[in-house]
Amino acid sequence: MTDTITFGQEISNLLYASEGEPLRTCIQCGTCSGTCPVAGYMDHTPRQIIAMINQNMKEQVLESNTFWYCASCYYCTVRCPQEINITELMYALKRYSIWKGHYQEGLIGPIFSEAFVKMIVSGGRSFEPVLAPSYIFSFSLREFIQEISGATELMLKGRLPILPARIERLDSFKRMIGRIIPMGGLE
Repeated sequence: MTDTITFGQEISNLLYASEGEPLRTCIQCGTCSGTCPVAGYMDHTPRQIIAMINQNMKEQVLESNTFWYCASCYYCTVRCPQEINITELMYALKRYSIWKGHYQEGLIGPIFSEAFVKMIVSGGRSFEPVLAPSYIFSFSLREFIQEISGATELMLKGRLPILPARIERLDSFKRMIGRIIPMGGLE
């Protein structure tokens, strides 16, 4: 008997608490892929990702952009005849890839997600000017200037604060988050 679990089992374990073992129930009907509004931009369709996970194709799954391009619209989840929460699977794959530090180079999603979590952990709230560097430099010059002018206009009108607001009892909040999320390197 071996203590090593497969990639498919690892991903199923991430979903098990709320979903049981959903990946084994997939009948590969393609409904998720056919209804996905961003499937055309993905390396692999949601159906293909599930099949790849079931085949323990860890490297190919983690190198895919599929779960980073997921629009989180839940259309695939609502339409799935096996009632698999495919959107939650996409979130689980995002968490797993960040946790393992393994994702496709050049994607904004992983960098943005890490910056967001670090910001929430340190201050308790989202603050857009801290998040902007995680994506703004991928814009063209025209988009960059539009983004900066929009942010400046929001600041001048008092709609975007210069300094982030902090929550009360931040230490209690950090302890609570630490019980939920493994915090290695995020504090």
